[in-house]
Amino acid sequence: MLRSMYSGVSGMKGFNTKLDVIGNNIANVNTVGFKKSRVMFQDLLSQNMGDRQVNSTQVGLGVTEGSIDTLHTTGSFMTTGVQSDLSIEGDGYFRVQREITTDNGTTKTPLLTRSGNFYVNNDSELVTSQGYFVLDEAGEKIKLDEPYTINRQGEISKINADGEPVFYTKISMGTVSNPSGLTKDGGSMYEETTKSGVFKQGLPESSRVVSGQLEMSNVDLTEEFTEMIVAQRGFQANSRVITTSDEILQEIVNLKR
Repeated sequence: MLRSMYSGVSGMKGFNTKLDVIGNNIANVNTVGFKKSRVMFQDLLSQNMGDRQVNSTQVGLGVTEGSIDTLHTTGSFMTTGVQSDLSIEGDGYFRVQREITTDNGTTKTPLLTRSGNFYVNNDSELVTSQGYFVLDEAGEKIKLDEPYTINRQGEISKINADGEPVFYTKISMGTVSNPSGLTKDGGSMYEETTKSGVFKQGLPESSRVVSGQLEMSNVDLTEEFTEMIVAQRGFQANSRVITTSDEILQEIVNLKR
């Protein structure tokens, strides 16, 4: 009887986590470059009841979260007309750098992102909305002192006195072998891990950069609301298991009366 109660509790905890993930997805439905997550469940160990039968006799002990995966599928695109707004159509990430200065020096952390809403700060440096520096392929900051253009390969050209574009630098972009292994850093930023693999410079041939366009969230509200209903019903069903088990225990206690 207690096994059913514990199984119900594990189910309620699991669906509670699923609702947390769904809520976060829905909250970021309009976040630039956001990638939705999903919860994958797996059963817990089963208790063996005996091996005298032809097949094993086992009772399951509930459920647990196997993983919470980030789905790096492409989101919808929004045209902005702003030259510094960039999107990657296909696989790949922009590489940026966060710098934190303390009394002990400056800590530099390379990050990856699909959020291409970039700006030119007062030092003429190309930065993200958080102030992180957009890097070129040499790992240096990008300075834009003059009019410029950005082509589909991510190459930045400055316009000379004759109005002709002259190649200046190329934005650092690339891929990792396992995007789901990246760690979320907030602000639609991701940090490399041993699970994601090492950042590889360069986009695949099928990918391209588009200036004046942003990639929006890949959250599908229809899918999220459907999953929310499933999670809610699953939570209710597991709570019913606990209630029923409690009623049976109460009947057993009352047998003595």
